Amino acid sequence: MGRLIAFGVIVAVLSAFIGYRIIELQRRALFNREIGQNHLPNCELLKGLEYGSEDITILPNGLAIISTGLVYPGMPSFSDGPGKIFMLDLEAEKLKPVELRIGRGFDIGSFNPHGISIYTDEKDQSVYLFVVNHPEGKSQVEIFQFVQEENSIMHLKTIRHELLHSPKEVKVVADIFYSANGINISPDNKYVYVSDVLDHAIKVMEIQENKALHLVKSVPVGSLCDNIEVDGDTGDLLMGCHPNGAKFIMYNPEDPPGSEVIRIQNIHSEKPIVSQVFADNGSLVSASSVATPYNGKLLIGSVFHKALFCDLK
Repeated sequence: MGRLIAFGVIVAVLSAFIGYRIIELQRRALFNREIGQNHLPNCELLKGLEYGSEDITILPNGLAIISTGLVYPGMPSFSDGPGKIFMLDLEAEKLKPVELRIGRGFDIGSFNPHGISIYTDEKDQSVYLFVVNHPEGKSQVEIFQFVQEENSIMHLKTIRHELLHSPKEVKVVADIFYSANGINISPDNKYVYVSDVLDHAIKVMEIQENKALHLVKSVPVGSLCDNIEVDGDTGDLLMGCHPNGAKFIMYNPEDPPGSEVIRIQNIHSEKPIVSQVFADNGSLVSASSVATPYNGKLLIGSVFHKALFCDLK
């Protein structure tokens, strides 16, 4: 009988802890901060990207690769077709996104792209795209080769794993997050920056010899920051963020969620400088997810809305 009572106490304590954890996560996700308008100069909405520009990465030659059309449970979506990958030449006089054709052998109909990263082979300068894909609610990573001359990408491989790690080995390198979202690396390849979106902070992690990540510091940002981009010239971090978590989850077109771009300067110093670069109440661009700098400009993407190109102060 004593064992049953003890077991019951343990179950009650665990249930209370789990219940508290769920409530705490909900509270953090529904974070809501009203913001005023803080626009950058010479902002231009990009035509052709009407269903979001959830993630953006830019090659050194000014070609931006953009994922669009994300449909994800619990998030608003207005796309009734498969997702797409676009290319945008930021050096061109007229900005015109071009849809990248996907070569044969890939299920285009179920393509649902989320995060996107680029790897350039130093030997032959071949460019590869790593795209998180959610076909029919699943999660996997697609590897494509970018063929610029043909405005196309060729599918090479699909990586599937319940934890989305290497299919050969699963290794936890850090487990200190409420919810790890955007990730990027420092220009010297010594540190990894992770957006702990539900902690409303950016975690600075030092890469160890065994590839584990050691927490160096946590920088509060006061917003639900999504993807992280690193300015290769200054080392500044720029994040597309959600100041209105509640509005984002419980979407109302009459009162849309706002957008915010936050910059962190001197992140490795004792006193990093956190500042708001851009803010909008959702009337111009709603639910910003990424902010990518290039040559004095800033390309701001969103989860399900539009993309904006501005001068960066």
